[in-house]
Amino acid sequence: MFAICNLSTIPLRFEPNDRSEIVSQILFGEHFEILEKEKNWSKVKLNFDNYEGWIDSKQYQLISEENYKLLSKEAIILNADLVEYITAPNNVFIPITLGASLSFLNHGDINATNYDFEGLKASGIKPKIDLVKTSYQYLNAPYLWGGKTPFGIDCSGFTQMVYKLNGYKLLRDASQQASQGEVLSFIEESEPGDLAFFDNEEGKIIHVGIMLENNYIIHASGKVRIDRLDHLGIYNAELNRHTHRLRVIKKII
Repeated sequence: MFAICNLSTIPLRFEPNDRSEIVSQILFGEHFEILEKEKNWSKVKLNFDNYEGWIDSKQYQLISEENYKLLSKEAIILNADLVEYITAPNNVFIPITLGASLSFLNHGDINATNYDFEGLKASGIKPKIDLVKTSYQYLNAPYLWGGKTPFGIDCSGFTQMVYKLNGYKLLRDASQQASQGEVLSFIEESEPGDLAFFDNEEGKIIHVGIMLENNYIIHASGKVRIDRLDHLGIYNAELNRHTHRLRVIKKII
């Protein structure tokens, strides 16, 4: 079975119950495969990054396998404003956030409600420097474990959405993103838009941020913020100490 998210945002949970940890979010218009069902819950796999989790079975619209494959081949079109509205002929308004998917609106058999969108759209591959411009749209967004929107976002959700809005595909978790791209030997080799990864005492990648000019970094820690980066890691001037230990910098594009 296959489906599409027809609500602004739905939580993707680790286990099939309302008290389970939210591991990510599914934004409006994202399509996915239903792997299994258990009572009122469905285990799904997102098409964009193959991320899996459980969602409430009342929070999606079923689509055919043919339409799922069609959407999977089509160019990705996203909402490029912080908040916009999807409208329908019966005066229905659905608020959607930055990065919501709009590709299905052109297909009448999927868009049976005749949803319409008149806002700013993002599509195609953008220049690398545009990653920095997009990242500023999330500045001061509160940190939220599993979040993917300007109203709450985690470190890897932030990097994934910034890249997605510019036409590039990142995996969902920081540890997964660290497997992508080319390793840089020194901070001085990095360019704005490259990704910096940070580990814990066990050597596990636990954090990621986007490099800016002059050894600054934008990342989600408490909120999406800009800090200094040196060879030791992220230095938070407000706390007067390093908060994250640098592991590696990678060039994705």
